[in-house]
Amino acid sequence: MNQKNNLVKNASFLMVAAMISKVIGLLYKSPLSSIVGNMGMGYISLAQNAYMILLMIASFSIPQAVSKLISERIALKDYKNAQKIFHGSLIYAAIVGGIVALVCLFGARFIIPSNQPNAVLALQILSPTIFLSGILGVYRGYFQAYRNMMPTSISQILEQIFNAAVSLIAAWMFIKYFADGTDGSVAKWGAAGSTVGTTAGVVIALLFMLLVYGVNRNAIKCRVRHDHYHDEESYGEILKLIILIVSPIILSSFIYNINGYLNGVLYSEIMGKHGVNADMISMMYAEYATYFMSIINIPLTLSSAAPTSMIPEVSALYATGDIDETRRRVDQTVQLSMFISIPCAVGLAVLAQPIVSLLFGGTNGVAGKLLMLGSFTILLNGMSNISNGVLQGIGKPKIPMITAAVALVVDVIVVVALLMFTDLGIYALLVAMIVYAIVVCVMNDFFMKKYLGYKNPWKAAYVSPLIASAVMGVVAAGVYYGFHAILPSNIICLGVSIILAAAAYFLVYILVDKTASERLSRMPGGAYLVRIAQRIRR
Repeated sequence: MNQKNNLVKNASFLMVAAMISKVIGLLYKSPLSSIVGNMGMGYISLAQNAYMILLMIASFSIPQAVSKLISERIALKDYKNAQKIFHGSLIYAAIVGGIVALVCLFGARFIIPSNQPNAVLALQILSPTIFLSGILGVYRGYFQAYRNMMPTSISQILEQIFNAAVSLIAAWMFIKYFADGTDGSVAKWGAAGSTVGTTAGVVIALLFMLLVYGVNRNAIKCRVRHDHYHDEESYGEILKLIILIVSPIILSSFIYNINGYLNGVLYSEIMGKHGVNADMISMMYAEYATYFMSIINIPLTLSSAAPTSMIPEVSALYATGDIDETRRRVDQTVQLSMFISIPCAVGLAVLAQPIVSLLFGGTNGVAGKLLMLGSFTILLNGMSNISNGVLQGIGKPKIPMITAAVALVVDVIVVVALLMFTDLGIYALLVAMIVYAIVVCVMNDFFMKKYLGYKNPWKAAYVSPLIASAVMGVVAAGVYYGFHAILPSNIICLGVSIILAAAAYFLVYILVDKTASERLSRMPGGAYLVRIAQRIRR
């Protein structure tokens, strides 16, 4: 395992893997919606939201927590206890994951909104995945601690490929063999079948990580065997340490992400009390949670890849007392995140309706409006993900938990008030999402200044991407609508406009940012990108 990978390359590998995974996840939802219908997509979203909350309790932050604990030991060359933490983490993940999986299986009907019973089966089928995901998370965190992001990246891609393929096949088969032909039955069984793909994806990813660990096993044993300088900790001490460190991180992630689940429940229950039909509620929720969020989650996942790779780096540097280098690594992460996030936000806002229409033919247009209005949340969520990662990395895991709790209270108040006293409907969830991210960003920024003396690199990280993205947005809109007036083909016009807009962004960014070559050199294929940049500047 190569320990010399630098932060930006690690983050870039995760970003590329996350991009591929999310694109696959986005593309298969279009044929899936044709199979199960908008109502079925609503059931899938409700089940997935509940599943994600249970997954967060069991294992969602396990990779970050494991990478933090092990990277601290590796920085001190304490390989013996690093390995014991790995084994202890597997025990922890198996116990907690098993308990939460049983809760999911037998308590699903209490978790899903009372007026959406057809989503219960889909959630129950996801219960084994919760147990397996915890084990998978430990292996991913282990390799991330050694600055090796490739196993995680490849496993994410494999996971999504099998998820997509099995979801489509299983949804079709469940409908064929179990549904009675009515819309409600088709939606129920189609949604249940689609969740089988999630389990299949996790199984394949886990098998891959076991293979990678097996290949590296002899080297790992050798490193542990030659560590004669550290006293071996007991498993009781290890498990206590894991619980003390992992629990706040998982709890903060749980609080940080439960707003999506709560917003869905509140929307369903309050709109039901307003007399809105349950099927209409499910279809409108699909516009937000399935169509809009599926698109917005691609850049959001990219922005979360940077703090994932940053945590072991920051933890190791902070543990050795190198505060200046810690701040520099955080700066690199912010700059990389904004380099990706800002153009994504602008591009999605400008081309919102064409993109949604291309990907989801069954949409009623609401998802496009949501995307146009809410694309800038990519920046807010990107910054909140990074600040959470920094605070966890410097040993302050309780702070993200506190800020997330405050933001959650504000979020619930906003959602309830808007749904009860306005006609915003599904748009109330978008407003709450924006308010939530703002609260987290402001509070986390205050604590980063307090404990790390960190100042956000506004000029270095934001100005050049904003200028380049503004030009890119004009090019994207001009090319798409100009071509569409001559050739009314959405896919052709969209493809040409995206390619030319991306080229415009790259060109302008290189011209306005003097440090562009340095940043590009740290990315995968960086040498090739730098050569292009040098030719443009001549």
